[in-house]
Amino acid sequence: MSAETIFALSSAAGKAGVSVIRVSGDDAWCTLEHLSSVDLSKFTPRSSKMIALKNPVSHETIDHALVIGFRGPHSFTGEDVIEYHCHGSPAVLEEMMGVLGVIPNCRMAEHGEFTRRAFENEKMDLTEAEAIADLIDAETKAQKNQALAQMGGALSDLYNGWAEELTKALAYVEAIIDFPDEEVPDEETSKAKPAIEALIDKVNAHLNDDRRGERLRDGLRLVIIGAPNAGKSSLVNALAQRDVAIVSDIAGTTRDVIEAHLNLGEYPVILADTAGLRPDQIGSIGQDSIESEGIKRALKHAEEADIRILLFDGTENAPDKNTLDLIDDRSLIIINKTDIIEKSAPLFHVKQFERALKISTKTGEGLEDFLNMLTKLISRKMSVSRETPSLTRQRHRDALEDCAESLTIAIKQPLPELMAEELRHALRKLGRITGRVDVEDLLDVIFKDFCIGK
Repeated sequence: MSAETIFALSSAAGKAGVSVIRVSGDDAWCTLEHLSSVDLSKFTPRSSKMIALKNPVSHETIDHALVIGFRGPHSFTGEDVIEYHCHGSPAVLEEMMGVLGVIPNCRMAEHGEFTRRAFENEKMDLTEAEAIADLIDAETKAQKNQALAQMGGALSDLYNGWAEELTKALAYVEAIIDFPDEEVPDEETSKAKPAIEALIDKVNAHLNDDRRGERLRDGLRLVIIGAPNAGKSSLVNALAQRDVAIVSDIAGTTRDVIEAHLNLGEYPVILADTAGLRPDQIGSIGQDSIESEGIKRALKHAEEADIRILLFDGTENAPDKNTLDLIDDRSLIIINKTDIIEKSAPLFHVKQFERALKISTKTGEGLEDFLNMLTKLISRKMSVSRETPSLTRQRHRDALEDCAESLTIAIKQPLPELMAEELRHALRKLGRITGRVDVEDLLDVIFKDFCIGK
């Protein structure tokens, strides 16, 4: 166990009906002796008790709080833990923190330190620890479900299973190395390569998931692209159901990328409104240089987007060429301003627009159909397998790519010593994901994104 006892607010900051202060470490239960007259020998672990908490210096009552105690290893951190469920008053919390801070061997917790101690005490592995952060940040049901599955060990079970398969394959190769003068059965030595080949296929299939898990965690990037005054900002406001972007008849009103975070079909979406495409403006100087930068950013967002909504002005005699050039398999083609054009308008007869959806951001015509179509497309792109968990972080992907590379090299090695070295490297890369080996350099990076009380 750690020599220091840590404490922090584990609930959200600010006024609340109830706020939770968590204390963890060898002296966690001793803090209750400083704050009350409770006989610890009669305080039952994993039960709650209403206690009057008093300032040990002034002897004045701080609060009447619900107190719950846990004895290690049967706690979140694996250490002794006390939770003070106080009234969420800034005055109460300030005094509680002040009193805890002067108790010997107690200090304020650092970011993610409770979860880090849980990892160090083998209450969870790194993928499960990361899932706690994802669950706290989850804004949609799909994000919540993915985080819960990972927190329940879905990813760690998968990677630990692969590590077991790899360990067995390595054992076959090590047998050849360690007993060169012994007669190793053919059926033992022949198991290594097929097992490695099968694992390569599994890892590559896992990597080839179109980044669904990462998209679900971070949000699918959706961009609206079109010529000036095509109605992009109006469409953004309609989708967001609030005034995210300024709408004006003046061309070039939007000069920077404006983003809105939406929940579409229970999936997180980052919707970007962009400057109207006028590539001839790129490189302009003076006031026009602002619009030039906005157009460059619009084209960059279009390149990086998961879905492009290409918006065309139905009142024009011909489609905007700059927008037309961006059509690809990520694109949805939308014709706007159907409220002021005839059904025989020239744009409707362009071949690329045979299946284009017609809408009016002004009257709302076609918007419901557009939203349904968009939601279905997002669902197809974001849906993850119920049987196999998806990758959720770039560090997982990097480690698995290195693992697959080592396995591929191993299978080609003519000598068992060289094969064994590559297999050991692959095994270390798998271990880095779950934290079973070589993790010290990862811990600060992973836990720095946690809030103080987690």
